[in-house]
Formats: sequence, C-alpha cells, structure tokens
Amino acid sequence: MATIPSDVDTTSQPPLAIPLRHFVVALGFLLAGAAVGVADALWTVPGLARLAHLHLLLVGFVCLTIAGAMTQFVPVWSGTTLHSRRLARAQLWLVAGGLVGFVAALLTGRLVALPLFGGVMLAGFWTFAYNVGRTLATARPLDVTERHFAAALAFFVALTALGLTLAVDFVVPVFGGSVERSSVVATHATLALFGAVLTTVFGALYQLVPMFGQTELDAVDRRLQRAETVGYPVGVVALAAGRLLASAPLARVGAALLLGSTLAFVVVLGRRLRDARAEWTPMLVRYGLLAPAMALWALLTLPAWLRAPLADDATFGAPGTAHLLGLVFLLVLVGTLYHIVPFLVWVHRYSDRLGFEAVPMIDDLYDDRLATADLVLVAGGGTLLVAGEWADHALAATVGGVVLALGLAVFAANVALVVWRHAPGSLRRGGTATADGGVDGDTRTDGD
Repeated sequence: MATIPSDVDTTSQPPLAIPLRHFVVALGFLLAGAAVGVADALWTVPGLARLAHLHLLLVGFVCLTIAGAMTQFVPVWSGTTLHSRRLARAQLWLVAGGLVGFVAALLTGRLVALPLFGGVMLAGFWTFAYNVGRTLATARPLDVTERHFAAALAFFVALTALGLTLAVDFVVPVFGGSVERSSVVATHATLALFGAVLTTVFGALYQLVPMFGQTELDAVDRRLQRAETVGYPVGVVALAAGRLLASAPLARVGAALLLGSTLAFVVVLGRRLRDARAEWTPMLVRYGLLAPAMALWALLTLPAWLRAPLADDATFGAPGTAHLLGLVFLLVLVGTLYHIVPFLVWVHRYSDRLGFEAVPMIDDLYDDRLATADLVLVAGGGTLLVAGEWADHALAATVGGVVLALGLAVFAANVALVVWRHAPGSLRRGGTATADGGVDGDTRTDGD
C-alpha cells in the first residue's frame, strides 16, 4: 500500500482536471519527443529536428509536468488557496499551443513563425509563474521546498525571456558584437536545465522522499540541505552569467557551487532512501536509481567544467553526458508521476469511501507488470544510450534510444490507464472524480 500522509490537507487543492490535463498533455509531448528523437536517429527528419526534439521533451514533458505539479501541490503543502484557477487553465493551453506551433515551425523550416509561437509559450510560463508566485506569497514563512520553488519560478521567467530573444534572432539579427548567439544559447540552457528544472526537483524531493519513505532528515542532512539551498541557486546564476559574458573564471565559480551543491543533495537523498521504512513503490525505486545517476553525472562533469566551462560540448555537463542528465530528469519525473496521478485519482474518487466499503489502494490503480516492464526498458535503454554516447558508438546509442522510447510508451500507457479506468470523466472542465467515475461540477473561482 502506498503511504497516505496524514498531514497533507487535500481540501485546498484545485479541481482534479487542472493537474491531470497538464500531466496527460505532457505525456503526449513525451511520446512525440521520443518519436522525433528515434526518427532522427534512424532516418533524416527535415528542419531543425534536434531542437524540436529537445523542446518537446524539456518544454512539453518536463516543464509542463512541473507546472501541473506545482499548481496542484503548492496550495496543499503551503496550506493556502491557489491564486486563480482560470490562470491555471490558461497556462496549459498557452504553453501547449505555443509549443505545437514552435515545433511545427522548426520541422517545416518556417522560422519566421518562431517569435509568434515563442511569445505564446512565454505568456503561458509567465502566467504560471505569476499564479504560483502569488500563491506562494500567502505562505509565510517559506520552508525549504517553497524557497526552491520560488527560485525556480524566477528562473522560468528569465529563461523564457532569453528563449523569445533567441526565437526573434532567427528572423531579425539581435546578437553580435560583445554578446554572441552561442553564449545566449548556453545561458538559456543553463537557466532551463539547472535553474528551473533541477531547482524544482531538489525542492520537491526534500518533501517527497521523507514523506513517502517515512523517514526524517537528521542533523547531517540539515547541514547539507542548508548549504545546498544557498549554494545551488547562486551557482546557477554565476554559471549562467559567466557563460553569457564569456567569463571563464565566473563560470568556474558557478560550476563549483552548482556541482558541490548537487553532490550535497545526492548525499541527503541517498541517506533518506537508505533509511526509508515504507514499502519500495515505483516512485522510490526510480528515486533509488536517480541518486547514483545524478552523482555520476556530477562527478564526470566537475573536471570538465572546471577546465573549460564555456566549451560548446560542455553545456549540459561533461562531453558525452547529455543523455545521462536526461535520464536523471526522466527517472525523477516518471517516479513522481507514478505516485501523483494515482494519488490524485484515489483521493478524489475513493478517499471518502474508505472505511465504508472495500476500495482499492493507491498502488492498485496502476498495473504492476507494466510498471516493471517500463522500469526495465527505461533503465536498460537509458544505460545503453548513455554508454553509446560516451563511447561514441552510434549503433548502441540508437538501439538504446529505441528501447528507452518503448519504455516511455509503456509508462505513458500505464498512467493513462489509471485515469481511463478509475476517473474517466476527470478531464472535463472544472470536474472532480466521483464514486461512479463521473464528475462533479466545481464552480469556485478563488482569486479569479
């Protein structure tokens, strides 16, 4: 049975349809991004396929999942009310619609449309940052998770502004002279991957691992946590600024802070997983794989960044480790979604029936066999892909990518089946799942 925390107040959460729509759309982008990546490896995809592949995965899957999760759980964790449900609905369609048009323009070579669709995506992310930021503003004092989320929102605002500038530069030259386009690209990637995404991951796992592992941080963990909370965002800013200004010394300082803080977080994560008293669910299993993968990436990247933090092939870490970092993101998001989606469906449909009749547990909502299959495929395919990239073996990398894509398809099917079987009406506007699988209307408009 999955742990159901007794101190989580689910009465302050938004309607089930809001986060579930984010997650379902994000799964669609995950499959699309995997398909573009596999097709580009096996055949020749027209246009800027690699850029489309990256945006489908990072913006479509990773960032939309983060937006849905923050929108759902910030009110719950902070014991407050979401600032605006209308804005929460709008952010999804702005980001998703802008991304579809952006990717289509990349694949068809119609680059003149990039600023338009980039502007739509920016509007979506800024709406998300404003809405969640206003929600966090009502929570005082901010705990460690909330502070990470606040920093991540600031990174979202900065990276999307740079992203729109890069989109405009495809049509009208913007960069040149003292600031080169390549420097802005590296800064944009730094703010996205290490600023918005990993800051969110750290903040969420500080909450999720102790909560669902039934463990608590000790004195050693808290000292490491305090060091990471200060050092990590400062490191991201310094690394991004160093890359933007082409200042290797500043970038080295940022790299050292960022990677040192990452290793401190990995130690805390590993210690909490070691001491976990709860049953090892798919979420905790994937977090268990996440810890060594993240540690390996940081240890491989440290000498490369200290030597040449501005190198073109070191944007995502040490040369040959881009897919290792991608595997880190996949493990944490897949593991988290294996709990979030069943948990939300269970709370809305079955929680009020507990004690009155037989109801399934959270872990009963997904298929154990499919969860095992996607774990083997994602871990095995990801390992082969990473090894192929590191050894510069194209066939191994291609086979690994295909196996990884198959595993992601199995995962997406398993999570989608949870919604289909147990809350088929939950994606309707403003609806929440009822005992018979239908929906109740929700007309509350807090903050609207």
